[in-house]
Parts: sequence; structure tokens; C-alpha cells
Amino acid sequence: MSDKLTRRNLLAAVGAAATIGAAANTVGTSQEQKAQVDKIRIIGIACSPRKGKTTAAALQICLKAAADVDPRIETELIELAGMKIDGSLAAGLPLAPGQEDDFEKLVPKLADPKVAGIIIGTPVYFGNMTYLCKAFLDRCMTFRKTFALSGKVGGVVAVGAARNGGQELTIRSVHTSLLCQEMVIVGDGKPTGHTGATVWNNGKDDITTDEFGMSTARNLGRRVAEIALRLASDIKQ
Repeated sequence: MSDKLTRRNLLAAVGAAATIGAAANTVGTSQEQKAQVDKIRIIGIACSPRKGKTTAAALQICLKAAADVDPRIETELIELAGMKIDGSLAAGLPLAPGQEDDFEKLVPKLADPKVAGIIIGTPVYFGNMTYLCKAFLDRCMTFRKTFALSGKVGGVVAVGAARNGGQELTIRSVHTSLLCQEMVIVGDGKPTGHTGATVWNNGKDDITTDEFGMSTARNLGRRVAEIALRLASDIKQ
């Protein structure tokens, strides 16, 4: 009986050691995989003609939440306000003599392989995106030549003048353009979990009082970051 107990204890000890060793190897592998992922960048594109207003503020909240996910995430906000982006060039029309265009400056920045996520922000005008957002998305046709945006994570935040002011319609409209680029589209993550960040401008250019909208913006930023990291890790393996 004593020998059986001794043998049983020995087997149990060996099994426990094997389990601990396997767990340690799993943790070590996870840490190694995490270390292999280089820094990635998530860019917010504010498509409001009003610089530094509510759309930019909503994107800043998204980007802050994204950066908080992991120290390897870098963020950048680009505001199209004040830029000259001619949507007609997407149809192959030439620039008029003396006319300037700023879109080409954005091409290498957005096509950079280190950019793993892009969040588009737009105000809602008559239930849809702004003219500036549409011009920008039309000009992104240039990326389809090589599908340079393929595999990047895309999210959308829409800011409306009412709580139910067409934000979701606008988000889905922008989604359509991003899907044509073979981007990986995500909505705002749980617990809100809808099509994207739906933010309400209360008419005083203050979105901070919109608690629900703020939660969708944070959840969207976090979700874009989580999926971007996961995809980057898969590519490294």
C-alpha cells in the first residue's frame, strides 16, 4: 500500500510539473509573439470643413482609446479642413491650370504598411457624409490600382446634430467605400456593439455631454486597435 501511494504521488508530481512547464511555455510563446509585433499606427481622418471641432474631437477620443490598448500603437489625426481635395480627379479629369490639390500628400502616409487602421470621421449632412468626405473617398480610387489599403482595419464615426440624426446611415455609406478597398471593417465594440461611433453634437459644439456617443467612440477606437494588433500578430507568425 505504501509503495502504491508513493508511486501515485510521484506520478501526480510529474503530471503537475508537466502542466506547469506547458503553461510556462505557453506564456513564453505568447510574450514572444507579442514582442514580435512592431509598432503599428492608427490614423483618424476628420472630414469636416470645420477644423478642430466636434468631428476632430470625436476622433481624438477614438484614437485615445486605441492608444490605451497597447503601447505599440501610435496614433495620428489628419484634418481635411483647409485642404484642397478635388473629387473630379477621380474621374480622370486634369487639374485646372494653377489649381492645387493636397490629396497626393496623403497617399504615401495612408499606404504605409505600418498603418494598420484608419478611422474616418464625418459630420452628418442631410443623412449622409460631407462633400469633403465623399471627395476624399472618391480620390482613394488611386489605392485600388494595387489595393494598398487591403487588410487595414477600417472604422467610422459620424457626428449628427440630433441623437438620431442619420449617423448610422452615414456610417454605412462610408463602409461601402471602405469595403471596396478590401479593408477589414469593424463597428464599435461591446457593450454598445453597433455599426460604429454615433455621436451627437448638442448645438454648442460640445460632444462630451453625449455619454452614449462617447462610449461608442471609445469602443470603436478600442475595437480597431484590437483587431489591428491581432492581424499584425498573424502576419508576423
